[in-house]
Formats: sequence, C-alpha cells, structure tokens
Amino acid sequence: MGAEVTRTNAWSELIIGSTPQLSISISPNLTALAMLADALAGRRRGLPELWRRAVGARVGPLGHEAVRPLSVPGSALAPDFLVPRSPSGGDFTVAAQIAALQELEPDALIKDLERTYGPGTPPPQWRPVVERPDLWLHGYATALADVWRTTEPLWKRARRLLDREVERVGVTTVRGGPELLLGAISDRMSYGERGLVFSGVAAGTYELGDRRIVLVPMLAGRDALILGLDDPDAVWIAYPVPGADSLWRRPVAPAVDELSALVGPVRADLLCALEQPMTMSMLATDMKIAPSGLTYHCDRLRAGRLITRERRGREVWIARTHRAEELLELFRR
Repeated sequence: MGAEVTRTNAWSELIIGSTPQLSISISPNLTALAMLADALAGRRRGLPELWRRAVGARVGPLGHEAVRPLSVPGSALAPDFLVPRSPSGGDFTVAAQIAALQELEPDALIKDLERTYGPGTPPPQWRPVVERPDLWLHGYATALADVWRTTEPLWKRARRLLDREVERVGVTTVRGGPELLLGAISDRMSYGERGLVFSGVAAGTYELGDRRIVLVPMLAGRDALILGLDDPDAVWIAYPVPGADSLWRRPVAPAVDELSALVGPVRADLLCALEQPMTMSMLATDMKIAPSGLTYHCDRLRAGRLITRERRGREVWIARTHRAEELLELFRR
C-alpha cells in the first residue's frame, strides 16, 4: 500500500502480535503532501481556509495539473513515488524529497503504478502520467516546492511542538505503553483487539511482523492521516502533531505600541499580518489599505531587510525574513 491521501468509508487493519517498537521521524515533506492534498486535491482534512487559499494561490499551473490524479473521489491508494524517500529511513527534508523525485526514472514511476494498481492500463486519473511521466514528475516536484515556500515559516514556529512530541514518543517507548499512544494520535485510528484499525483507507489486513512503527508528526488539518504499510523495514504513520491548532491562530501579539515606535504603526501591523507569505492583493485586503500605500510601506520594510518580495506570474508574494521574526520575538508580550 502506497501513501494514503484520500478518504473513503473503508477500514483497514494492522495486526500487531507483540509490543511494537516505536521511533519518530521529523520529515516535513509529509506536511507538504498533506497540505497539497487538502488545498489542491479537494481532500479536506481540517486545514484552515486561510492556509488552503494561500497554498492554492502559491502553486503554479503545472503543479495544479500534477495534483489532479489525487483528487479523484473513492480512491484511497496512491503510488509509493509520492513519497520517494520513506521516513522509515530517517529524517528527510523537502529538498531531499524533491531531489529524489527529480532523480526518479520515468520507467520506475510506471512500474510503481503497476505495483499499486496491477498490470495493464492504470486508472483513468493516472493515464496522463503514464503518457508523460517526466512532465508529471517535474510538476509534482514543483508543487511540493511551492507548498513548502508557504509552509516553512509555520514549520519553524512549530519547533517546540515537534520537540515535545519527540519527548512524548521517547517516554512512551521507554515505559512500554505504545498502545495508549497509538490509539490516541488520530480520530481515524484506534487500537483494537488485534492491533491498529484505520478508517478512511483502502480496505485490507496487514501484518506488522517484526517491523517497527515510525511516527511522523505533521502540521496539517486535524483529520489528516498518511500511511505507509508496505515498507519492508517499517510501517510509517503521519499524523497531526498535538497542539498544532495553536499555530493556525495568530500567535501572541507583539507589544504593538513598542514595535510601532520603532517601525511605525502601519508597518508594525503589516509585519504582524504576515503570519504566512501572502500576495500583495491578499495583504491589501487583510489590512484594508490602498495598494499604492501598501507598496510604499513594503518598500521601506524591504530596505530594512524585514520582508522579501517574489514575483510569480502576475502576483507578488510578500514574506517576513528571519530578521523580522527575531524582531517580533523581542516584542512578544
């Protein structure tokens, strides 16, 4: 079974014969995949609408086209090449996954489709991929890169949550209580009499055997769940990291009066509004400020190395710099 990215009414079971060995992988590429499926493939998993729009707007036409095979209702299976480097092998960055996609031979992609769906003609949604596998690989890699440019600031802010989750999994492993942990990490998972039961995935029964279970915390909607059950070395489960809901809301605001004294009230509000990269039009709507005035203030912030600007097609994207993040942290209440 490849990466599971859609939801159906089916159930699947992972039979666990003895106390499983747990480990954890901090691999943000699964976060990028979950957001891609939610925002572009229509598989809503609880991602806030603001982030869905930001992700959807950031991905270019080629990326939108590449995600189409994931948007077909009723299909819970997806080929392994969606996650070319398994998190069972350690922590992998988004850049490493994109490099693996770029190195993947078109023939290997087609063979993976055959392993997933059987020999012969693949399902209709994957036929354009078979016709131009090189084009699809490029489009999918581009989509992941676009999503990551939007998501990376959020991932950086989640460092404490991720560190806490590493500690929680470690304590559970030492104390020998993985059943309680595994049964509580997702509403779509439960620990039954024989092992783990998953809802909304392709129906089937799998044996854990002597494989370990690798947990992969994600920043995704509360209903997101991505599984890898066919890896010969380990089963991996990607799930929303506990406490992620706090990141969707605006963090504790800086002392705006003090920040305003330093950069001016409009620019202070502008920096606070950029919790994720936004287009100039999105930012103008959010701040209720005329585009000409917004351009002036952005020019001043860019001169101070507090924001970056990137043109993509007709849109100009604005993002806070690391220097701005450090400045805001100084003024947190």
